[in-house]
Amino acid sequence: MISDKDLQSIQEARTLVNEAYEAQQHLSQFSQEQVDAIVDKMAYAAQSQSEGLAKLAVEETGYGNIPDKTIKNRFAAENIYRYIRPVKTVGVIKEDRQNGIVEIATPAGVVCAVIPSTNPTSTAIYKILICIKARNCIVLSPHPAAAHCIEETTRVMKEAAHEAGLPHGCISCMRIPTIEGTTELMKHKYTSLILATGGMGLVKAAYSSGKPAFGVGPGNVPAYVDRSADVQKAIQDILAGKCFDYGTLCSSEQAIVADRPVAQEVFEKLKRSGAYILSSEEVEKLNRIVMIQNRSLNTAIVGKSAKRIAEMAGISVPADTRALVGKIEGVGRDYPLSIEKLSPILAFYVVDGWKKGCERCNEILRFGGTGHTLAVHADDPNVVHQFALHKLAFRIVVNTPASHGSIGYTTNLVPSLTLGCGTWGGNITTDNISALNLINIKRLAYETRPIHPSGAGVSTRSLISQHEVVPGAVISSTINIPNREVIREIVEEFLRKKTSDSTSAPLPPSPVKMSCGTSSSPPKPVAFVCEDDVRRAIDRNEKIAVNAKTIITPAARDLGEERQVFSWV
Repeated sequence: MISDKDLQSIQEARTLVNEAYEAQQHLSQFSQEQVDAIVDKMAYAAQSQSEGLAKLAVEETGYGNIPDKTIKNRFAAENIYRYIRPVKTVGVIKEDRQNGIVEIATPAGVVCAVIPSTNPTSTAIYKILICIKARNCIVLSPHPAAAHCIEETTRVMKEAAHEAGLPHGCISCMRIPTIEGTTELMKHKYTSLILATGGMGLVKAAYSSGKPAFGVGPGNVPAYVDRSADVQKAIQDILAGKCFDYGTLCSSEQAIVADRPVAQEVFEKLKRSGAYILSSEEVEKLNRIVMIQNRSLNTAIVGKSAKRIAEMAGISVPADTRALVGKIEGVGRDYPLSIEKLSPILAFYVVDGWKKGCERCNEILRFGGTGHTLAVHADDPNVVHQFALHKLAFRIVVNTPASHGSIGYTTNLVPSLTLGCGTWGGNITTDNISALNLINIKRLAYETRPIHPSGAGVSTRSLISQHEVVPGAVISSTINIPNREVIREIVEEFLRKKTSDSTSAPLPPSPVKMSCGTSSSPPKPVAFVCEDDVRRAIDRNEKIAVNAKTIITPAARDLGEERQVFSWV
């Protein structure tokens, strides 16, 4: 029976990818206006269903709580949507007139999107929006423990998209999710890109599939509280980030590292803000349920309330307890509270000064969070600067909750629910993944440094008009300017000739200049013009005769064109 289910899942993956590939041929021809109209409809539909989808997610997975999951859904449907809405993802997306480069967006293709159980509906909303914005078709592979709520999220957005004109087959979700089916989806010949959010095993599978993949690592996030910090705000921020949706975001705080002069104040403010400070005996009780026998996280505590976890550990806490805080002395497998816990549990460390704080934070990051996120609470700019320089994290958020700051909710980072950890975390990027990560960019580049100086000065405007490479693109004409080395060689050759001919023949004329009056014969274009030539012509109210073969230095060209000194012959 299990084997049959696996085979059905594999066949479903093949069918959905084939349908998506056919639909991709049509979607890739859509204009920016068509794409944006579809994204608008999907975002509005997701916004209107945010609470209902949150309720489904909590009921199905048992992780988190409805109010916070509703906020996550709205973040995806509103904040992420507002960010990507004005972004160009079709046709010419950038023109660099000065350097003669035009960038043109093309879709990546069919995207395999793996969705986790901790943040199922919000991640599905986010990935569908950025994929369609980039003109990619998407096939979602849901975590089996969240299959129903992810499928419902897909339905809501797909129906809205079809009403706006999206071809059928562009958005789909596997109904029989298995490891075998997901593997087939990732390795299918028509799958172009993998967008994987989940555990390290899943991310490694994505990277080993042979396809380009955006995978993200775990986030064992430390929060350093410096002696210069506003301690009251720091504690409010740390608990806000740690307790949000019961700690299910991978960028939520996992440990507090307190500078010794403020450590006692941190303790007191934690207690007053709803945190329960564990005794050494209670730390041992909690240790026994945080890790299972193979020293990995016990998933039974993931996304559960602090009170529920305390009950599981046999610890009595007040009903309004927001988080459990345990003071420990080390980092590693012998200290279970030092791992990423995905629940409202915080390890607590005391250090002497920011340098020791740096060392401790790096230890924590190395133990399962390298490259992800770090929070610094400090009003001393030097401390913040030193943490930015030396910490093993690519998102260092300052005086804000780590959960909210890292995803761009309380900062101006790119709003995202997939956070790259770079090569330190075994990822291909450090970006907060968004629509621009899901497009291919063509670059049209015109010559600016010709190999043969005689070819300098060819007008790119004439090339565009002849070939119509980019309809509507405007690039400054005559941009083929040699580099400084070419100019130096020309000048040196000119001076050598000047020296050798000085006794036998008159010097070749300086750049031919024409008065503003009439002339009896057409002027002869000069071979080379520098800035001094242009300034002399301006002072004398004269023109400089040039043609397509004339070498003009960049400074001379800018000044000459501004003052209309050149006469093209």
